[in-house]
Amino acid sequence: MDSAVTAAIAAADHRLAFLHANYGQRTEAQELRCFTALADHFAAEKLLVVDFPALRTIGGSSLTDPSIPVREGSPVEGVVPTSYVPFRNAHLLSAAASWAEVLGAGAVFVGAVWEDSSGYPDCRPAFYEAFEEAIRQGTRPETTIRIVTPVIALTKAEIVRRGVDLAVPFEKTWSCYQSEDRACGVCESCALRLKGFAEAGGRDPIPYRSQP
Repeated sequence: MDSAVTAAIAAADHRLAFLHANYGQRTEAQELRCFTALADHFAAEKLLVVDFPALRTIGGSSLTDPSIPVREGSPVEGVVPTSYVPFRNAHLLSAAASWAEVLGAGAVFVGAVWEDSSGYPDCRPAFYEAFEEAIRQGTRPETTIRIVTPVIALTKAEIVRRGVDLAVPFEKTWSCYQSEDRACGVCESCALRLKGFAEAGGRDPIPYRSQP
């Protein structure tokens, strides 16, 4: 959902190249289907699907290790949830920066959210500021790549409202951490998504097994 709204914001002023990551997550197949559908919707000029099998091998997350239960309910302030994939976003950003340099792209847009989120360490604004500097230090002198996080300070309700204004096809997005046919409605990600739609006064168009 956050990435789709970010893509809509980017589309206003940029040509689009879409990158997707498979890392052994529970909902890998459904996320890939949504990626393809959104790429078609936004008429992305280039697509890249990157596999990170090491993240599943490393484990340490309920998204990649089936023996770790997915936490259900709303986020707990100050507690990093089991769904945190250790340093995942650094892997994604590294691939995105490499591709951006090859394409000659000037910006990498990321749908990270910190204001109203699960509290993942690699979603903090300072992380993206530091990574942008790492890109500057580690690429060609003539390369300039900004990391743009347009929804990082928005609440979920604000993201929903912005998406509605931009005609984002929310029915082509997926947030659930543990189900691929119908969203579970109880995991932390579903809870945040449902809260956002409720506070925005909208109806979430994806199917759910249950809703609180």
